Amino acid sequence: MRMLVTGGCGFIGSHFIDSALSQNPHAEIVNVDNMTYASIFRTDFAKRFRGRYVFCKADILDSAKMRRLCRDTDIIVNFAAETHVDNSLSRPKSFVETNVLGTATLLDAALKAGHRRFFQVSTDEVYGSASSRPFRETAPLLPSSPYSASKAGAEMLVLSYERTYGLAATITRSSNNYGTRQHPEKFIPRMITRLLCGRKIPIYGNGKNVRDWLHVSDNCGAIRMLLFGKHGGTFNVSSGFPLSNLELARKVLRLMGKKEGGLAFVADRAGHDFRYSIDSSKIRALGWKPKIKFEGGLRETIEWYCNSRPAWEHHVV
Repeated sequence: MRMLVTGGCGFIGSHFIDSALSQNPHAEIVNVDNMTYASIFRTDFAKRFRGRYVFCKADILDSAKMRRLCRDTDIIVNFAAETHVDNSLSRPKSFVETNVLGTATLLDAALKAGHRRFFQVSTDEVYGSASSRPFRETAPLLPSSPYSASKAGAEMLVLSYERTYGLAATITRSSNNYGTRQHPEKFIPRMITRLLCGRKIPIYGNGKNVRDWLHVSDNCGAIRMLLFGKHGGTFNVSSGFPLSNLELARKVLRLMGKKEGGLAFVADRAGHDFRYSIDSSKIRALGWKPKIKFEGGLRETIEWYCNSRPAWEHHVV
């Protein structure tokens, strides 16, 4: 399988490329990334995966270039996206351009190249805030932020191409990912890097907002299983390990040997969803299940930031 992976220098995308090429010796990847502020260029990929990995700096909105790249690949795996919710509140247009119009450009390129399949990587945030029961894949989409709305819009485009043009689609909606090499704007690395710099952890509102935390390697495992197994449809991917933001912050403080005075409660974010909760029984029935226990994954993540300061110290927010 020769894949066009978009956003492959992002957090999840770079982990996916590493795992896909390491575990599938016949896989080949063309990595397209626009190298924005949150991108990570893996200089080791070209040497480790010689002959099976190519990097191309390009914008997914460049329709001519996407069409040319699609001619030499079999499937698009679309990770490319603006992802930081806070940024979507201040500049929503860029999220619509990349996440919606960019996906439309890729779908058109895939169709013109004769691709039979398209893989869209999405988020559990498209469902909006959960009340009592976890969302199943059939639940309506009720996004709250410009970010989640743009991801929901991208999904709708993917499904429309499936229904109208026969392009077989697979969509994954994962819960919050964490792990090594994530940009410090995200919650877990933001806490770690600020504490390492002698700063406090900002907690929105009362800190009771709940998230389900999934290690990035487990998410990549789910994507690989669906991709190489040629499974179509929409799949929730979650660990089933919910924590409030305050509980999580206290875990980080404890593991880093810090006191609770390291917390700073700040004004809540506009449109802040209270609880994300998704039911991943559909993909678990195919044999997937998370392998990384949260405590161990969190320790590993903290250790990476402690030992890799040059990689993140200029990006602390």
